[in-house]
Amino acid sequence: MGLILFALIIGATGLGVFLGHRVRHLSESLKEPFGVLQAALLGVVGLLLAFGLSLAVSRYENRRSNVVDEANAIGTTYLRAQTLAEPIRSRSLDLLIRYTRSAIRISDQVPGSAEAGDAREREQRIQRRLWSLAGDALQMAPVASAPRLYVETLNEMFDGETARVAALSNRVPTAVLVLEILGSALALGLLGAYLAILGRGVLAVLLASALVAFLLLVTADLDRPTRGMIQVPDTVLTDQLASMEESPAAAAPRPAAR
Repeated sequence: MGLILFALIIGATGLGVFLGHRVRHLSESLKEPFGVLQAALLGVVGLLLAFGLSLAVSRYENRRSNVVDEANAIGTTYLRAQTLAEPIRSRSLDLLIRYTRSAIRISDQVPGSAEAGDAREREQRIQRRLWSLAGDALQMAPVASAPRLYVETLNEMFDGETARVAALSNRVPTAVLVLEILGSALALGLLGAYLAILGRGVLAVLLASALVAFLLLVTADLDRPTRGMIQVPDTVLTDQLASMEESPAAAAPRPAAR
């Protein structure tokens, strides 16, 4: 994608410089309308680039926040699961570890791919089993506080994961990216033609086109959370999994004396 963006933007600029050199003999009649047109287009394109980058950055920050929220919800659920009675306690703790591994796998897959779909289906099966065990815990101790607190956090964990998965697919609209690319190519092409007609600043416009292409690449990279150079880190989830794979901090509750 980087090569395509650089080739398109710099190629459009080079084409504008070439055409400007070809019509340089008409500079007296062309430089004024070209100057007005390229100035107006550059202003519009600048706004589009800022708008697209702000959309990509806000989505990236939301994805990072969702990962932290999900890890916190998993950690709280795991701690509260330790207060459940056996055998539900051991089964739930094991399922929560598997659930966290599945959540990390989703972070490593391309949203919408077959692999991401398989990981999501596996995670949903674990969710159903966890909820079934939570219902059994409530039936065993309908007035106890531990199962009720666990069910509340378990529901928050499921909601947090749904929000995180949805955020991975929440992309900048394709129309915005296409408009940015085409508008930048046209504006820089006109700028190159205008400077070529004037006979100066050709190197500067080529450097500017490279900078704009890099900005477009950053915008597209931010919008792809599992690919490219800028990815949403899942370190907090892997750290949470590592802590869960250690021995539980709380022992299983003892049966009530009769």
